[in-house]
Amino acid sequence: LLLLPLPIGISFYTFHGISLLIDTYRTAQARKDIHRAKTFFEHGWNTLLYISFFPQLIAGPITKAHQFYPQISAKHFRNIDWDSALTSLVVGYFLKQVLADNLSQQTFWMTYPYFLSLSTSTLLVLLLGYSAQIFADFAGYSLIAIGLAKLFGYTLPTNFLFPYISQTFSEFWTRWHISLSSWLREYLYFPLGGNRRGRLRTYANLMIVMGLGGLWHGAAWSYAIWGLWHGAALCVERALGDNAFYRSRNFLVAILRGLAVFTVVTIGWVLFKLPEFSDVIAFFKSVLANTHDAPRFGLIGATLLYATPVAIYHALYVVRQRGGAQILQAWRGVFLGLMLVAIVLGSGPPQTFIYFQF
Repeated sequence: LLLLPLPIGISFYTFHGISLLIDTYRTAQARKDIHRAKTFFEHGWNTLLYISFFPQLIAGPITKAHQFYPQISAKHFRNIDWDSALTSLVVGYFLKQVLADNLSQQTFWMTYPYFLSLSTSTLLVLLLGYSAQIFADFAGYSLIAIGLAKLFGYTLPTNFLFPYISQTFSEFWTRWHISLSSWLREYLYFPLGGNRRGRLRTYANLMIVMGLGGLWHGAAWSYAIWGLWHGAALCVERALGDNAFYRSRNFLVAILRGLAVFTVVTIGWVLFKLPEFSDVIAFFKSVLANTHDAPRFGLIGATLLYATPVAIYHALYVVRQRGGAQILQAWRGVFLGLMLVAIVLGSGPPQTFIYFQF
């Protein structure tokens, strides 16, 4: 059975099909939005479009039925938001081709058995690089899909909202792979009872949802443990939510909260990079044991070179949120131009999107 071929994008259009059934069942408004077609034949064509809409078929963003069906109509070139579409495409290709594809050449050394001979400092920088790579890769894909959809007159949901500035794990999951986390919340967490049935039931629901979310990425222990890792983080955070550390508005405390979330999230990415759990254990053993080995400065430098723009990308968002929107808007054309030049001159060797394997 493991050798049987599977249709491309099966997990994503399965999510779309489940959303269609549940949205139709739940509310009269959703039924009205979904069944706007005049005939059953027309509704069948609309459903075929919803299930197979190619920009997000392979790796999302996951679109809910009640979001997509109301957009189905005749489309005209004059209605295309060219500025938004091209901005999404330029930023998406920059994140994917320039940052993620180049970082993949460095994080290759995190695979077994190569990491066994690397120093602790080198491994930690590579782990930081992989955290930047997986964001650039998947956020880049999502932006490309959103840009392509805009060219066809459709608006797909935002999938990433600068997740590495999150100060809590619950905030992280409102910023990372938003379409998946909102799907799990709406169609699994809430039906299980959410947080309405007591503290222990809430913890159980969080572990179930995150555990299943991990298994959705692949039938391997590493993915299940990755989901449970995040589930445990959410449970601990909920248990300590009234702690002064979480409630403080002090700037330095806010930075510490952000670093704590980023560190836990980044450690969890090892489970993505190394699906064999025995390799994960060996990786962390090497981190602890290779403290006296000489760092590989060339590898460290190249990794930091391509990871730094991800930090700048998040920092610019913070600046914009703190009143710098006008300044950034004035420089917007320069930034997009530099990204176009980097795409043409600095793209790395083409690599498959990381999330295609899921």
